[in-house]
Amino acid sequence: MDHIMTYEEYLRDVKKGIVTDLGNSPVTPLLLMLQGKWKTQILYELCIHDTARFGTLKKELPGITNTMLTNSLRELERDGFINRVQFNEIPPHVEYSFTERGRDLMPIFYQIMLWGFKHEKDNLPKDNGNEE
Repeated sequence: MDHIMTYEEYLRDVKKGIVTDLGNSPVTPLLLMLQGKWKTQILYELCIHDTARFGTLKKELPGITNTMLTNSLRELERDGFINRVQFNEIPPHVEYSFTERGRDLMPIFYQIMLWGFKHEKDNLPKDNGNEE
């Protein structure tokens, strides 16, 4: 595909069937790369901080283990969404930031965030005590 489809092109073409080298859904590979509890939260934190150290991410993601954070960061780096830069100073440290590929996701995440705000109450149980 030479260009990014507009929404209108997508709506038109999806009815005909979009077939890529990876199957019928060009979204599936991205969803597979971002699956898991922590990856989108890590990317969100990088949106806020621009660059972040491991300790900053650990502090901002309550409940994540060191192992899970390390594995998620490695996978995001492997998949080309983030850069890892090691500073050989005293004390040594590592900083994470977006690659161009990662930054390309930001408009998509923004739209997902807007959808989430619009529909956040949809996920409440029906018997939440606020019946009208």
